[in-house]
Amino acid sequence: MNTTELKGKWNQVKGNVKQEYGISFNDDESFSEGKYEEMVGKIQEKTGKAKEDIKKEIGSWFN
Repeated sequence: MNTTELKGKWNQVKGNVKQEYGISFNDDESFSEGKYEEMVGKIQEKTGKAKEDIKKEIGSWFN
């Protein structure tokens, strides 16, 4: 496992924590941020791309 894959796993964990916080405190924004972080982490783990590059690419889908 390389560094980028490890960072991807970490982003997934952070995303899951945000989701659980959102559920526990009925905070939809935190839950959504958590889902986004989890998705970015999964893409990062599979592709090996940097988090910032993935966020730019996802942003370009909506522009």
